[in-house]
Amino acid sequence: MPMHYAIRLVAGTFVLASLALGYWVSPYWFLFTAFVGVNLIQSAFTRWCLMEKILAALGLARPE
Repeated sequence: MPMHYAIRLVAGTFVLASLALGYWVSPYWFLFTAFVGVNLIQSAFTRWCLMEKILAALGLARPE
């Protein structure tokens, strides 16, 4: 799986999970949703993504 698809999969999963947790468990989970969004925006400008480094270290995604 190319890296950019793996990152989108992880980000989408985090957003949906944190929205569900924010709705059913505690509204503080919405802060995690905001954190994911901020990281996506910062990676667009800096071209550096921590999740890319984590996935590469775990061997879950190959570079393109």
